[in-house]
Amino acid sequence: MTTSRSTSPRGASTAGRSRASAREPRPAYECDACGHQPPKWVGRCPECGEWGSVVECTVTGPLVSGRVVSSRMPAEPARPIATISAAPARARPTGVTELDRVLGGGLVPGAVVLLAGEPGVGKSTLLLDVAQQWATNAGSPSLVVSGEESVSQVRLRAERMGTLHDQLYLAAESDLSAVLGHLDAVKPGLLVLDSVQTISTTGTEGVPGGVTQVRAVTAALVAVAKERGIATVLVGHVTKDGQVAGPRVLEHLVDVVLHFEGDKHSSLRMVRGVKNRFGAADEVGCFEMHEGGISSLADPSGLFLTRYSEPVPGTCVTVAMEGRRALVTEVQALIGATVAGSPRRTVSGLDGARLAMVLAVLQRRTERLTLHDREVFAATVGGIRVVEPAADLAVALAVASGGLNLAIAPHLVAIGEVGLTGEVRRVGAVPRRLAEAARLGFRLALVPTGCGPGSSGVAPENMRVIEVTDVRAALQAAARASAE
Repeated sequence: MTTSRSTSPRGASTAGRSRASAREPRPAYECDACGHQPPKWVGRCPECGEWGSVVECTVTGPLVSGRVVSSRMPAEPARPIATISAAPARARPTGVTELDRVLGGGLVPGAVVLLAGEPGVGKSTLLLDVAQQWATNAGSPSLVVSGEESVSQVRLRAERMGTLHDQLYLAAESDLSAVLGHLDAVKPGLLVLDSVQTISTTGTEGVPGGVTQVRAVTAALVAVAKERGIATVLVGHVTKDGQVAGPRVLEHLVDVVLHFEGDKHSSLRMVRGVKNRFGAADEVGCFEMHEGGISSLADPSGLFLTRYSEPVPGTCVTVAMEGRRALVTEVQALIGATVAGSPRRTVSGLDGARLAMVLAVLQRRTERLTLHDREVFAATVGGIRVVEPAADLAVALAVASGGLNLAIAPHLVAIGEVGLTGEVRRVGAVPRRLAEAARLGFRLALVPTGCGPGSSGVAPENMRVIEVTDVRAALQAAARASAE
């Protein structure tokens, strides 16, 4: 005889009660110091050994993979935003004006800045000057920790630069624990660590400069900087591609990322903002390297211009935008001899692809200019690199001037992007560019249609602005200006 088995209502109700109880909050315990969750309350955490750190929390429900989310009383309750003071986050000037410009006014207490650049570009020199200015003006000590040089070597550089100060402290360390010990002893308002790739910690596996070590050291320094309100500047290495060496998370951990750029054969140095939680991220600061160290360049446009006694063919002036700063820059072009085969197109400080495009447009849209079988060399003056399309019109005029042996008027500036059909397209920040050119004495400007005084505002005083539709019209306007 077969016995049938029926589902018990009692069993169903028991399962329902079990599911309901799983959703109800239930007490749990968690360590405030390390996050360990013991099964019951204990006076000492079995994981980290802290006394009195285990607190009661409430299990709110399931999490991913079956783990539960626990809630506890926060250390500080949430407050209305209007009642929170912004004074602790106000920037303090470093005394280096161009660096303050990039940082958005100065260094914020507790902020962590990552300064990366090529070897030998001047990172240590700049930051030593910043540390001395901070020790002089901020009223708190500054600490420079070098993992690559001895204190005697840093002292020699400081003596050459004239940056000695009683409140400027030096240390040579490569262990994170020793660095934290110096912070306890000096209690600085500014910490400069040169560089983060040379510091290691014994609690983390990996070699110094490796991904694991760099991540752990940076995370620890960020936590200390936030806790004690220390403005921290970390020097970072770069790869052969110019990117910050180490894990990508390094740039996410810090508050500000700066790139220090410059040609070793030029005295010009630029600090370019890439990330900034306290200001604009597109600012650029200009510096000049010299035997006595490094100094700010409030007006760097003079480095990018050449003063001629008489007009010279093959040159034209444009205004490039570096961040929100307008820089008047000279573009030079030299047309070589006719060669068989493929002639050379050599650039310095310009985009080679855009030069090739401008040459093709000039070859097709002008009658008297022949460039397909001639060598062309183009460069900027002063070591600046200009890759924005707004310099296309100046490149076209410089090439045409050199090819036709026609000198462009020295008081003319050209701004505009050149399209493949020869049209001159609109670019941004034209009023700011024109104002900078007028300040330096330029009296005539060629701009795209729609960027003249009628559409972009009032033209600068003592400057005549001519709108041009295409390259041919620009060449005609430049020829008339040269004949006047």
